[in-house]
Amino acid sequence: MSEQDPKHVVRESKYRFAAPQHHVNLNARVTELRQDVEAGEAGHQQQTIYKHGNTTVALFLFGHLTRLAPHRANGVVLIQVLKGHLQVSAEEQVHDLYAGTLLALAPGIEHNVVAYEQSEMLLTVSLSN
Repeated sequence: MSEQDPKHVVRESKYRFAAPQHHVNLNARVTELRQDVEAGEAGHQQQTIYKHGNTTVALFLFGHLTRLAPHRANGVVLIQVLKGHLQVSAEEQVHDLYAGTLLALAPGIEHNVVAYEQSEMLLTVSLSN
């Protein structure tokens, strides 16, 4: 059995997010995530930065021309672009999103994401009960 690198051991979310308040430096998280070569998958990297009940907040980093395949969530999806240019297609509508823009999707809306340049995205999903 091989030992895990302590840097990559992630505490269970019930412990990581147990505190009643969380102050997150997104710039520091971006830097940390970019340096973690094992965090990437299919041209993007992601890190859950907060989870409580039905709400999850995740930071995504995309390389040029990388994508997330069509998918849907059983809850409200908020996509906030921090840097770059993302294109989100959702139910026959195409949304070009740049830094400082937010897209809100109702529960169950199928959508995909394409990064037209190196991009950073904050994703909030609030699942329906």
